[in-house]
Amino acid sequence: MTTERGELTRREALRVAVAVGGSAGLSACLELESGSEGGTTGERTTSPSTDGELPDRQHAWNAVLRTDEYGNPRTPRHHVLLLADYTGEGPVGDDDRSGAADAFRELEAAYEWSADGLLFTVGYSPAYFDRYDASLPDAVDLPPPTALAPFEDPALDTPDLLVHLASDRASAVVEAERALFGETDTANGKAVSESLAGVVERVDRRTGFIGAGLPAEHDDADGVPEGAVPEDAPLFMGFKSGFAGNQATEDSVTITEGPFAGGTTQQLSLIRTELDQWYNQDSRWQRVAKMFSAEHAREDLVEGVGENLGDSSLVTETGVADTVEDDAFEEGVVGHTQKTARARDEDGNPRILRRDFATVDDGRTGVHFLSLQERIADFVRTREAMNGTDVANVGGVGTKNNNGILQYITTVRRGNFLVPPRSDRSFPRPQ
Repeated sequence: MTTERGELTRREALRVAVAVGGSAGLSACLELESGSEGGTTGERTTSPSTDGELPDRQHAWNAVLRTDEYGNPRTPRHHVLLLADYTGEGPVGDDDRSGAADAFRELEAAYEWSADGLLFTVGYSPAYFDRYDASLPDAVDLPPPTALAPFEDPALDTPDLLVHLASDRASAVVEAERALFGETDTANGKAVSESLAGVVERVDRRTGFIGAGLPAEHDDADGVPEGAVPEDAPLFMGFKSGFAGNQATEDSVTITEGPFAGGTTQQLSLIRTELDQWYNQDSRWQRVAKMFSAEHAREDLVEGVGENLGDSSLVTETGVADTVEDDAFEEGVVGHTQKTARARDEDGNPRILRRDFATVDDGRTGVHFLSLQERIADFVRTREAMNGTDVANVGGVGTKNNNGILQYITTVRRGNFLVPPRSDRSFPRPQ
């Protein structure tokens, strides 16, 4: 695989292979993985999972994720998002429900439930539940997706279901997709006989990646200034994210009552980034101030991509969530992290659990912003805090200019989904 710049790096070639998918993508992944990848060997995982070993929460990933030296969970490196519609009319039939349940169980029997093997969730949209006469229980907050800022106009994702596949092994996500849609009769060397083929139809396929150094290897994507992305940055905007102290816990995003207790809600947004402006228009001081806060920039709290911050962005420690209006008036800028921290609950705990990752789908940089929360209202509240409409036109802050990172991002798609407990993940009924 080559580009105009010559030979692709091995990690970049794996990303390309995942984006290509299919038999060609899988063959490329397996060939590339014959060596080592960032600390994992090329030997394929063969340890299966069984229903008895797995938690009932589909979203219970943290216990099997790697962590960095500060205890921050490391999101798996490779991701595939599959949006699909049920091919039948009206409610899902029992035969289709049973077949899908077998297909999901076969994936778990083929791969270890870990970042080395395969992690996945299956979620369902409000449009899916509209197939039924009964309504979702009051304990489930799952409204249709909508624009959440006066300056955004996203396309709204309404396919019936969303499957999120994640692994540190590129071959795992590509092969699992093929198995799930009946395009192969083996997965990780094990026979698979059940699939979603004929039951659902893929509407969209999206891919992404995360990890130190990966974004810098994709500076040939449209709109990326050559050499601007720091070599060790895990995301395109050059800073670390996913600090454990800034994340809701898996317990706190879990639905606690009703037939979907043990599940969660999932929000997925596709956000395009304007990196040419971000790196060429702003100084390092401005980028730190806009991503974190003016206090972070003034006191030089962020070294490099922010590895020195440990397990927290220091928003709580510095108290900058309480100085948003003052910073707007006095500094002419407010920070993204500073603003969103205002959405925390009365005990200071974040409301959403982020599992987002970078993408260059369609040759453009962006983020698949995937979050888990007990109620979609928790995401809405966080997004509204991020919008900073209360400080627009205060001091030097505008609706988007100097208002966190709003000037450099555009939400182009958004969808809401219910991720049921594992025991009810195959085409659930609303009650």
